[in-house]
Amino acid sequence: MQNLSIDEKYMKEAIRQAKKAYAIKEVPIGCVIVFEDKIVGRGYNRRTTDKNTLAHAELIAIRKASKKLGDWRLEGCTMYVTLEPCQMCSGAIVQSRMSRVVVGCMNPKAGCAGSILNLLQMEEFNHQVDLETGVLAEDCSQMMKTFF
Repeated sequence: MQNLSIDEKYMKEAIRQAKKAYAIKEVPIGCVIVFEDKIVGRGYNRRTTDKNTLAHAELIAIRKASKKLGDWRLEGCTMYVTLEPCQMCSGAIVQSRMSRVVVGCMNPKAGCAGSILNLLQMEEFNHQVDLETGVLAEDCSQMMKTFF
């Protein structure tokens, strides 16, 4: 596994975001986006709070990173997310040209970064994303188990 200590450092930041979701009774999913060793976007699940299907941690973080960097293209960025992205978020990640995604725990019921599909690495698309899974998986998984 490459950059393990760096990956763990930023996954811990994603876990902090997930705890914010948990505190407001949302499914505890958190995300940070890193560019040149700086966090440029943060997000946590807010679907119920915002009454918005699109209020996933990843989409919130992508929106913030794009605003901060002044571009919809997030080339050179790495996303750290506590739970494997769904089909909507995986599509947005590909569309954003994210360079790399680091996933905490997998989501066998809805995950589209390897569980059901791997939308991040389909050769048919114009962009593929480097993928690392299982970083702090037990910590991420335990939050989900505690919530449910």
